[in-house]
Amino acid sequence: MSSQTSSTQQSSTPCPADWLIPYREAFLAELEGLGYASGSIRHFRDAIDLFREQVASRRLGPGDIGAPCLAELHDAVPLPPSLNASRRRRSHLARFIDHLVTAGVIVAPEVEPLPPPGRLEQLGADFGDWLRLQRGLCRSTVSECQQFLRHFLIFIFGAEPGDLNSIGPEHIRAFLALPPAVPGRGQNLEKKATNLRRMFRFMFATGLTRRDLVSCVPKVAARSKHGASCHLSSGEVRKLVAAVHGDGATGRRDRAIMLLLARLGLRSQEIHALRLDDINWRAGEILIRGKRGFHDRMPLPVDVGEAIADYILNARAGRSRSLFVTLRAPHRPLRTTHAIRRMLGDAFAKAAVPSPKGGVRTHLLRHALAVDMLNRGNSLDEVGDVLRHRSRTATTIYARHGIETLRALARSWPIQGDPR
Repeated sequence: MSSQTSSTQQSSTPCPADWLIPYREAFLAELEGLGYASGSIRHFRDAIDLFREQVASRRLGPGDIGAPCLAELHDAVPLPPSLNASRRRRSHLARFIDHLVTAGVIVAPEVEPLPPPGRLEQLGADFGDWLRLQRGLCRSTVSECQQFLRHFLIFIFGAEPGDLNSIGPEHIRAFLALPPAVPGRGQNLEKKATNLRRMFRFMFATGLTRRDLVSCVPKVAARSKHGASCHLSSGEVRKLVAAVHGDGATGRRDRAIMLLLARLGLRSQEIHALRLDDINWRAGEILIRGKRGFHDRMPLPVDVGEAIADYILNARAGRSRSLFVTLRAPHRPLRTTHAIRRMLGDAFAKAAVPSPKGGVRTHLLRHALAVDMLNRGNSLDEVGDVLRHRSRTATTIYARHGIETLRALARSWPIQGDPR
């Protein structure tokens, strides 16, 4: 019966392109090895079979698919009515076509070479490379500085940069006096001045300017740092840690991240940069890749180490050497720190801890750790060591919370006749 049905179908529809079957099976086996769920693999198989039908209807062999034909085949594959399902099918087709190109079955479509970058784009690219390699800045800060460079040069020269040696103090003052493009959302003067100094150091260090313009940037009074005043109590931190739990992959990964935030005060970028090789299990240490390329070894608390080990042994998958990876196959490293901030926001909601005025940020747990250390009698120097501050000034913002420490430094109220 089945053979009769099969022959009937073959007489009414084109025969499938059997030469694609081994490549399909190899591709699906690769997905399975990467940890893809059976449902996802089934969606890939459906998309590939629809592609095979289009190949068979045109009676194309392995050497017949070129760039124009490939585009026609891709567009001819029917798409489901749902927008998300259509995007998914196109993505699955593109992945399989890349597999065929890698296998040498079809020729990759020629990509038109990009036009050479203009001088403004080249300056931005060189500035970004210099900030990463010479200053050790993270990707988000580098991107912000590149946008700042573009904004400054367009303000001075227009669309095409002129002679950089013509920039003078009058241009700097005029730029600093500019109002923000969107009221209330522009960079403050202190941040503008910092970015100008970075930019002029780059120009002078790379020979783009003959004189160092850093000294021409006026000093801006630093605003009082109020960030540490909106801190979490130790009880609220315990509630947040307790709210992140579970036996699944999400719960295990998020608990390890939460304990790194709460116990070691790590920045989100530092957690994002952790790798499996950074943990010395015998010595009980963890390597932290901090700001500006500094590396520090920190003791690994027992509860943090147990949470990380539980995540690695029972939840983590994939071949990446990054410590924290995506939950879905192919389990790549986390692309950005948004997943860490989203996890913290969910913890605030689960623990019923009110969100601070400035919003939920990972630095809240870093500030809470510093304040808790001061309340337990630790010195500012000890707090600075744990937070890995390079300057003692960065730690003094927590002094207002060490009331007993400040009381010992305060002078007695003058009393008439008191020799003191």
